[in-house]
Amino acid sequence: MPRKAREKSKSGTYHIMLRGANRQEIYHDDVDCMKFLEIVEKYKATTEIKVYAWCLMNNHVHLLLKEGNEEISTTMKRIGVSYVVYYNNKYATTGHLFQDRFRSENVETSRYLLTVTRYIHQNPVKAGIVNQVDGWRWSSCLGYYGNYCFPKNLLDKELVLGMFSTEQASAVEKFKLYNETKNDDDCLDEHVMRRRKTDEEARIVIKQLLGTTKIQHVKSLPKEKRTEVFQKIKELDGVSQRQAARILGVSVNLIFKA
Repeated sequence: MPRKAREKSKSGTYHIMLRGANRQEIYHDDVDCMKFLEIVEKYKATTEIKVYAWCLMNNHVHLLLKEGNEEISTTMKRIGVSYVVYYNNKYATTGHLFQDRFRSENVETSRYLLTVTRYIHQNPVKAGIVNQVDGWRWSSCLGYYGNYCFPKNLLDKELVLGMFSTEQASAVEKFKLYNETKNDDDCLDEHVMRRRKTDEEARIVIKQLLGTTKIQHVKSLPKEKRTEVFQKIKELDGVSQRQAARILGVSVNLIFKA
């Protein structure tokens, strides 16, 4: 059955989510996060997109973009392919990194633009990773608050701040109040990431998944059976692949490739 054509936004603005295939991590360290944002910045320069907000989580990313001089799907393909090439080279892997094509929703009004911006910034808080929106390094929140935000030329914050005040300090203060207001916003959400479990919590759910197999015996299982176990572990909510590798005493690459 052919895919349904992506509905064109009248404003040219889209809330976009890219997620890892089988919920796998797509960012394993700070270098990965920096590389992805550098790639977005590179294509911003060539395609003239506007970048209103972003948030990188471990297995997905939210972007709020305005289409530039080409279709947004073309720009996202360039970004995705570039990051996959980097990822596969770094981790010596092959195959799909992202699950299907990116998901998107149209952002047609100023009010919804603000809602999506706040939703994106609150992702790490609602996932239980940090207590404050500006406690997460890998979102655009710090840039909106007037702090250093990597990379420095990526964020286009003037439109959003201008909705609060024409005076910079006042706009930032009013935006901050809005951005930190508790809410039930649910934008393009599939709950692909929940609170990260502690190692002890992760150990418990891994033991439950393994049944009669002992944690210390997993690395000695036949390759086919071991791969099957790793694939099931990658589907556990709140358990990262690096965390699972530590607990099982195996190379993290074994889990990446499963």
